[in-house]
Amino acid sequence: MSKAAPLPDFVIIGAAKGATTWLRNQLLARPDIFLPKPEPHYFSREYERGEAWYRQWFAGASPGQLVGEKSADYLADPQVPQRMHRLLPDARLVVQLRNPVERAYSDYCMFYRRGSVSSDIRRYLDTSRPGPEPRFLADGAYHQHLARFLEFYSGSRLKVVLYEDIADRPEAVVREVEQFLDLAEPASPVPLVDSANVKDAPLLPLTLRRALAPAKRWAVPFRSQSWFKAIRGTLAREIEYPALPGDLRLALCEHYAQDVASLERLIGRDLGHWLAAEPKGESHDVRAA
Repeated sequence: MSKAAPLPDFVIIGAAKGATTWLRNQLLARPDIFLPKPEPHYFSREYERGEAWYRQWFAGASPGQLVGEKSADYLADPQVPQRMHRLLPDARLVVQLRNPVERAYSDYCMFYRRGSVSSDIRRYLDTSRPGPEPRFLADGAYHQHLARFLEFYSGSRLKVVLYEDIADRPEAVVREVEQFLDLAEPASPVPLVDSANVKDAPLLPLTLRRALAPAKRWAVPFRSQSWFKAIRGTLAREIEYPALPGDLRLALCEHYAQDVASLERLIGRDLGHWLAAEPKGESHDVRAA
């Protein structure tokens, strides 16, 4: 009888647009860590598939490797903490938090880039009425979300990383996470790995993307070819994102003020800059996937 695949020792639980892909890429650079690149989303949207399905994600792990996974929607899903604790009671959790105003705007921009939302930004980020994409606002209520996890996991099992710390001292943040996971310091420094999620990268026009969608799978083998890159480079354009109006930013700051105050007390960090009329300490190099 074959041995069952392992379960994760640690989980990067979000937040979405908080640089979780960046951190996953840094950890993947270590040979003593196994992480599947796609997000399993097991404890959120795929829970009905069952434990056997979930274990398959980690079947490629080698003996001695520390096993983890990253699904950025775990943090905000109210069902996840209990489900996760039931299967992974000893897991260590890493959470990455970004200014909730900037997180909401970045999330909106991601959907806009995909063509999933319109340029009417107020329709999606207006705090006075429910929007068609609740996650844009709801996902930034970090204290509320963390409180649910702390009902099942002790604070010692939770590592909080701030987005601005990644921008200011990325190597130190990676080492802090490695220490949290009880990983030995590498004999030689591991170079930082760039994220593949680039908000400002040129993209084919939306109408053309939709027209070519049926051929997307067919084109995969040719993407590395120089002629394919040349054609795409000729057609691709930078996307102009709708700006976040000043009054809407202020409304978002007011919307998150109470939750941010509670979060400050929980993690022992001053987060007042998150609620400034003009963002401070916010990096726009798009490592925030």
